[in-house]
Amino acid sequence: MSDPHAHGQHGQHGDGHGHGHGDGHHDDDDDHGLHISMKGYVTGFILSVILTAIPFWLVMGKVIESPSTTSFVILAFAAVQIVVHMIYFLHLNAQSEGGWNMLALIFTIVLVVITLSGSLWVMFHLNHNMMPASMHEMRNMP
Repeated sequence: MSDPHAHGQHGQHGDGHGHGHGDGHHDDDDDHGLHISMKGYVTGFILSVILTAIPFWLVMGKVIESPSTTSFVILAFAAVQIVVHMIYFLHLNAQSEGGWNMLALIFTIVLVVITLSGSLWVMFHLNHNMMPASMHEMRNMP
């Protein structure tokens, strides 16, 4: 039995409180290189403002003629802004919390995609499924 805690040998690494900080671990850097600073928040804020202003300008200035193309461009800017918020404000990366945050994010994205695509599919086919095809079919209904 060479357990240092069982024999009262706390602090054998020379740090004075027995947690073993002198064995190559740096407990003050638990975020794996992600350092939260004012510069990071300012960068995220500036990117967010830019990613909001450009779609606003596209819509208000009628820069793109097609409304559907404008919608897709706005959706693309929204997706980029979500990533900016996750990195700069929520401090999410692949290593945070041992990868569990990334797994939860992927699961959430899958659920949102399933929900949105299913909802859009139902709404797109609602007219076809709810309305009769012709007046002849309507007369034959009970």
